[in-house]
Amino acid sequence: MRLLFTALVCFLSINVFGQNVNIPDANFKTVLVEDTGPAGVNTNGDDEIQVSEAAAFDGQIWCQALNIQDMTGIEAFTSITHLYCSANQITSLDLSGNTALAHLNCWGNQITLLDVSQNSSLLSLICFDNQLTSLDVSHNPELGLLGCWENQLTTLDVSQNSNLAEVQCWSNQITSLDVSQNTSLGYVQCQGNQLTYLNVANGNNLMMGAVPTFNATNNPNLSCIEVDDASWSTANWTVSLGHIDAQHYFSNDCGETGIDEYNRIKELLKVTDLLGREVNYTTNQILFYLYDDGSIKKKFVVE
Repeated sequence: MRLLFTALVCFLSINVFGQNVNIPDANFKTVLVEDTGPAGVNTNGDDEIQVSEAAAFDGQIWCQALNIQDMTGIEAFTSITHLYCSANQITSLDLSGNTALAHLNCWGNQITLLDVSQNSSLLSLICFDNQLTSLDVSHNPELGLLGCWENQLTTLDVSQNSNLAEVQCWSNQITSLDVSQNTSLGYVQCQGNQLTYLNVANGNNLMMGAVPTFNATNNPNLSCIEVDDASWSTANWTVSLGHIDAQHYFSNDCGETGIDEYNRIKELLKVTDLLGREVNYTTNQILFYLYDDGSIKKKFVVE
């Protein structure tokens, strides 16, 4: 009986500690298996990656341009800090289990689904030239660099990324972009989208300077751009320097829809007195001017 018990314990120990990570993509597995040595992934030098080896590895995984199609197995590497898997043929990348990840480069794939929802330590995300239709970075408060150009994004919410210093989201289909909460932002490239609303009034426009660190060109549906100081932006962010299109202009308040409340032509519906009675234009009394956008102006003309 004692011998049987000992054999059972040994079997369970081998099963738990010797369990292999499922890595179906041969090219991805080769990279990991060949990373041998005390500081590598494959510390025992065999032909498999054990679950214990993956969990213990806290370094960087480089697997760029190797014709990798499937990243299954990456979820076992819960302590990695850097992942570079660009220029492959990956279609889906779930990194929700890689909670220590700080830097991710996955550009030049065919990714339609990217999950970084559990990566609260993520500092940089470079995912351009993929097929993303959505990208959730609301759970990445430390994110400082976001490069997501040349995808198929229609929205981009960076309101929770207070440390964001650079955002490159050009050549997407984004209709609205608000970076007013990103007070550290000094680099905005949002050209080639379908923007109708753009708010860059983050209190830090001077940080972007006069060189093309700000680019909103090729947004034909955009007119008003909300900024810190309309006069400064008009003088420094120009068509000739490649910052804006000819139909773009700057305002300190474009309103919620991107329409400049100071430049929009409003239609007067009626004029009323203090009692709400519609009246013709008169002097020496308080009058209320009601416009088609719902705004009301009070006037008192003395004659």
